[in-house]
Amino acid sequence: MDVALSKNGARLLRLFFFLVVVFLYAPIVILLIFSFNDSAVPTFPLSGFTLHWYHQFLVNADLRASLQTSAIIAALSSLGAVVLGILASIALTRRRFHGKAAVSALLLSPLVIPYVVFGISLLLLFHQLGVPRSLLTVVIGHIVITLPYTILVIVPRLSQIDVSLEEAAFDLGASRLRTFRSITLPLILPAVVSAFLIAFTTSFDEYAVASFVVGTRVTFPIYLYSALRFPDQLPQVIAVAVVVLLVSLTVVICAEIGRRVAERRFVG
Repeated sequence: MDVALSKNGARLLRLFFFLVVVFLYAPIVILLIFSFNDSAVPTFPLSGFTLHWYHQFLVNADLRASLQTSAIIAALSSLGAVVLGILASIALTRRRFHGKAAVSALLLSPLVIPYVVFGISLLLLFHQLGVPRSLLTVVIGHIVITLPYTILVIVPRLSQIDVSLEEAAFDLGASRLRTFRSITLPLILPAVVSAFLIAFTTSFDEYAVASFVVGTRVTFPIYLYSALRFPDQLPQVIAVAVVVLLVSLTVVICAEIGRRVAERRFVG
């Protein structure tokens, strides 16, 4: 008899799953609790309830500037990653060529390369090319690291689309661009939106690569890390971290739910 199918095995698996969930989400809950603490020192017992720290980060000009910088970088890099991801996905699913497996592995390699190593490599590359560190260098780095996520989301959707639909459009005289705009893009649009949102949240929260190639305008994660050196700013950091974390989780969950709903409609 399989141990996992026994009553004791099932209880053990439930307990293990519960402990994993607690391990993953307990820090988030603690962070949320301390964001409302009336004390500048995040310790138990709590001093009282307050929204003062949320108000403080809203009126912090440097913090708002870092949020704006991260939003601009995330929007540009996500757009670039989605465009390249669509092109790469079409090539991987609709074309036959030698070395497809190698090309696929190369495109997905940023998933297994440590971001610190990747950031150092980009820094050396930009230095050799004479490219000054700026928002552009961060955008380029984030395009590379978010591209695999867009491919992993778009390729399964493209694989579900019957190639005969595109071939029928070709037979009726439509060009490749017209076929893509009128047939392929509407069918993969939910996956494209999901890929964009996932790439956006990944870029917005990324620290390691940006810390090596950022210019004078710091991103939000870099600002948070630097603010941790000053104890008086810690409560603001906790408050804004809670807001960003909740927004990121909401965006990713909504994107995944929307993608699955669209796939069920397509299959149905």
